[in-house]
Amino acid sequence: QGPISPSRPAPPPRKQNNTTKNRAAAMGISRDSRHKHRKTGGRRNIHQKKRKFEMGRPAALCKMGSKRVRPVRCRGGNMKYRALRIDAGNFAWGSENCAKKVRILDVVYNATSNELVRTKTLTKNSIVQIDAQPYKQWYLKK
Repeated sequence: QGPISPSRPAPPPRKQNNTTKNRAAAMGISRDSRHKHRKTGGRRNIHQKKRKFEMGRPAALCKMGSKRVRPVRCRGGNMKYRALRIDAGNFAWGSENCAKKVRILDVVYNATSNELVRTKTLTKNSIVQIDAQPYKQWYLKK
């Protein structure tokens, strides 16, 4: 058997069985539970397509830098505002009952991953270093 010549017909397409067809759904981030196994460990039959209300979105991975915020349309026509870059935030000095908008200087620690510290990614629960000047001014004025 040598190389396929142009006069030779192409082989017929492979037949796909029904289970393979159902499992290969459209790619995308979804928050459904149809793809999970049953409590007993068995596979679940996928009997419906992905629904819009089960949709998920990729993480924003907000970095430090000049403010860059994008609006995102949500369910019901509401808007969320996704921060892609940010340089300041509202931080509270709990014991003194004082909150100020201050500059973020650096990401110091993140329990999730050291890569988030190295890349200066801002997430919920990341420990950041901030500019103390507004708090000092407030404290001296008090």
